[in-house]
Amino acid sequence: MIIKDIAKQEISEIGNILPLKKNNIIPIKINKSIEIVVVPNFGPKNSHQDNVGIILEEKNVLRILSKRYKNVLITEINSEEDLEALVKRKPDLVFSGVKYFFFNNRKIWLNDYLEMFEIPYIASSKAALDNESDKNRAKKIMQKNNIRTADFFITNPGEYLTKSSIPIKFPLFIKPVTGGDSRGVDKNSIVFNFKDFTSKVLDIKTKQNSPSLVETYLAGKEYSVGIFEDSIDGTLRAMPIEIIVKENVDGHCILDFNVKKNDEESVILVSDIVVFDKLSKLAKDSFKALGGKSLGRIDIKMDHLGVPHFIEANLMPGLRKGYFYRSCVLNLDMSYEDMIFSIANTGLSSH
Repeated sequence: MIIKDIAKQEISEIGNILPLKKNNIIPIKINKSIEIVVVPNFGPKNSHQDNVGIILEEKNVLRILSKRYKNVLITEINSEEDLEALVKRKPDLVFSGVKYFFFNNRKIWLNDYLEMFEIPYIASSKAALDNESDKNRAKKIMQKNNIRTADFFITNPGEYLTKSSIPIKFPLFIKPVTGGDSRGVDKNSIVFNFKDFTSKVLDIKTKQNSPSLVETYLAGKEYSVGIFEDSIDGTLRAMPIEIIVKENVDGHCILDFNVKKNDEESVILVSDIVVFDKLSKLAKDSFKALGGKSLGRIDIKMDHLGVPHFIEANLMPGLRKGYFYRSCVLNLDMSYEDMIFSIANTGLSSH
């Protein structure tokens, strides 16, 4: 949803605005309560946590949302009692990147828990996040919905003993079945022979403790498409960007873990309207097929003929100047603050 439209909606909701003060119009804050829910991280700052999908700059989000909404606070959940207290307060919105908590030897998925108490939240449910996080499941969902994705199979070390037993042709691309941020992807992920195939599958099992997803290598351009769900009518806005990666020592352009970690890639707006429309349709169809809600990101790659294929999805995309934020900037000329406001507005309108 375009920010100007959001502003109009919110002004109509709160009625009038205060009189001019020193030639500035000071809007009345909207009478909504928002809790920014976080969990403690006992590792290094911003280190990976399996139960956190979006690492929030919570103090910055607090500063931004407090400009527009009356009651905004940061809530750290350390126990099941903290969670129960949260739902008793029944805020108008929980703004959080937490996937789940692990209390009393069981997982409690935040958004599904909030759903039981009819408390609005941002991002998707457990079912959708499960669909997205397991790349094998995600690709099967694409196939079931006639959404183009590369041929693939799942394997562990020792399952395929000869080149002729491998069900799809070389070259292949190999990555872990689970995990984000291109963990387990490196210059050895593109394989052209059986020896390199067995080596990479073993490497993923050893280092990532994961089976391997092996798929037909797609040699074309790489894209990411941000998705925003409209807060009023539920329509989806697609925001494609092209990701440009320099060739590595082997002459391949691989968006691997180190490239992402070191911000070595660049992104540009998709200016070709035909390509833009193809990417947008595939991304929207993929988002809906996975059961996505509110916001997300769909990664797409072209084959050598320029045909787009679903690669993977992220239904809790990073908000700290990552691909989702950059897709908002390039496509909607949206500032970081506007993005946070838009996410909150969609969440508030979702129930």
